[in-house]
Amino acid sequence: MPRPIVIIGSGFAAYQLVKTLRRLNTEQAITLITADSGDEYHKPDLSHVFSRQQMAADLIKLTAAEFAKEQQIDLINHSEVTHIDKDRKVVFCTQGREVAYEKLVLATGARPFIPKMSGDAINAIHTFNSLSEYQACQANIRSAAKVLVIGAGLVGVELAMDLATAGKQVFLVDPQASLMANLLPEMLSQKLAAVLAKQGVTVQLQTRVSQLQHQDSCIAVSLDNDLHFTCDAVICAAGLIPNSQLAQNAGLEVNKGIIVNEYLQTSDSDIYALGDCAHINGQSMAYLQPALLSANALASTLLNQATAVNFPAMLVKVKTPLLPMQLGGITVSNVHRWRVDIDAQGTCIKALDADEILLGFIVTEDKMKQAFGLLKQLNSPNTVLAAA
Repeated sequence: MPRPIVIIGSGFAAYQLVKTLRRLNTEQAITLITADSGDEYHKPDLSHVFSRQQMAADLIKLTAAEFAKEQQIDLINHSEVTHIDKDRKVVFCTQGREVAYEKLVLATGARPFIPKMSGDAINAIHTFNSLSEYQACQANIRSAAKVLVIGAGLVGVELAMDLATAGKQVFLVDPQASLMANLLPEMLSQKLAAVLAKQGVTVQLQTRVSQLQHQDSCIAVSLDNDLHFTCDAVICAAGLIPNSQLAQNAGLEVNKGIIVNEYLQTSDSDIYALGDCAHINGQSMAYLQPALLSANALASTLLNQATAVNFPAMLVKVKTPLLPMQLGGITVSNVHRWRVDIDAQGTCIKALDADEILLGFIVTEDKMKQAFGLLKQLNSPNTVLAAA
């Protein structure tokens, strides 16, 4: 009996790979192993659960059993892979189960980064990187009047706005000097900060949480700028760490993730990686579109049609309804200058290099209709914009 393609993980990248494999080949044996329930859901919906008053169960598109039946795969859920035997081409799961593979795909995702802090309430920190994490904290956050969000990057800002829209008093803390500092120039970060402030969000930048301490039924928060306040719940959205320990224990090459080539192949020719755990071309690609492109290319490769993955400039949609925005390309680092167009319809910011070549863009509100045209320009090499 031929060995299956085995996939470890059940996030967007893993399930997109399953769907693409099945479209290309209805007979290929596929086994998927996941430590959680394996239910299919749309992860970006987690950014709106509070304002929409949704429970975790409301986000499930297909149960694990329904997904397995629809895609005709063997799905092993609530089972963690403990180690990989590359020589025998076998993975070992909890409860002593062994699963042999022909090709193995690591789609193990990433885990939330928790900054160092002290206090007896550290264990009360919630993270928000999966449906199961939301399920574990939904009751606490729904009943909370005051919520601390640690991290003012993309996810932290989205959550802060959604919590405030749901009527929570929100504190947003980050060590950077501006909101979404890795994606937005300061001029737009300031506008976003003003929108959040108008909504009642207390933003504390250039500071860190130093201590979380239980105090009666609340949590006492101490910042390193000597500010103190209490809250009812804490969410950490301070970044992600690729889950590469399983790969490292198997002797695969890892750095800031599982190192793969343009075919998403690891240092073992029969093992591949994609999604948040993979490190390709010196970077991790933690958005949905790179995962989709990776899954489409890898499916062909696994079916013996070697296909390199190619990442064009891609559109990122920021889920901040009170200041909707989209961006693409390089928007902060190595920008020579920005060309800014602001009017009552919104903002369009073009990031240019020294030769006036478009590096990236950010558009907000009604100016988002320009996004696809700018994305097309971005994917046309050496596009020089006329001087303003």
